[in-house]
Amino acid sequence: METVDRYIRFDWAVKRLLRQKANFGVLEGLLTVLLNEQVKIVEILESEGNQLTADDKFNRVDIKAKNSKGEIIIVEIQNTRELDYLERILYGVAKAITEHISLGERYYEVKKIYSVSILYFDIGKGNDYLYHGQNTFLGVHTGDQLLVSTKEKDALVSKLPSQIFPEYFLIRVNEFNKAAITPLEEWIDYLKTGRIRPDTTAPGLAEARQKLIYYNMKPEERHAYDEHLSAIMIQNDVLDTAKLEGRLEGKLEGRLEGIKEGIKEGEAKGLKKGKIEGKTEIAHNLKKMGLSIEMIIQATGLSAEEIESL
Repeated sequence: METVDRYIRFDWAVKRLLRQKANFGVLEGLLTVLLNEQVKIVEILESEGNQLTADDKFNRVDIKAKNSKGEIIIVEIQNTRELDYLERILYGVAKAITEHISLGERYYEVKKIYSVSILYFDIGKGNDYLYHGQNTFLGVHTGDQLLVSTKEKDALVSKLPSQIFPEYFLIRVNEFNKAAITPLEEWIDYLKTGRIRPDTTAPGLAEARQKLIYYNMKPEERHAYDEHLSAIMIQNDVLDTAKLEGRLEGKLEGRLEGIKEGIKEGEAKGLKKGKIEGKTEIAHNLKKMGLSIEMIIQATGLSAEEIESL
């Protein structure tokens, strides 16, 4: 029943379950609603590239798959903030391209790449929960899109940049806050909350309802999964605490600085007032001794009016 079913988070499913061919349908559903075309995964490729040198970077993706067109699809899930995330996905795409073209092959064999990032942190400003980007070439003055044409054995071969250059999808999970109506919205709702509607017809989600049920896991798998959720919560708490401490420290420093400035100002005012009172007392005593106004002015620096008023 829907009231007792609990579904595994997608990030855990990607790492443990969706690499199995029998479960490809779940991932195919998400990619189908994202790309707005039927996606069929042929195989899951190796996600970590071979290092050529000891300091070579790993291609840190969660899943790298090949679809029925031979195109490569990268899926990455990021739970915590990474300042250079855009550079990271650029590197991941570039490495995927070079890993899947052999030395001596024509550049025509370069595979189209789709990079899908499921982000549980705020990567920047924007009002949407889904962003899609790609390299396109537009005329600066005309606004038309360039169609690249080449000759191949007297045959004219035309390709749009969109058929070659990678496409990037950034899913900002935490920004989704609406009722799930479309298949895409149902998927984003599942990514954020783990809920799946019992009457869902969204590609992949009906299969997820059957295969990603929490209580279907073995006890040791449930324990590992619970530890995974706890680790994510701890990471988020640490980040939130660091932010709060930073704000509190800033406020405290501001207050201490204000107190210091207040003390300095008070000391300056007190010193000035003390000096004036001291001069006034000296002038009063000199006046009682019968000294002239001119002599008292020279001794204290007070004005004639101030001295006469004593």
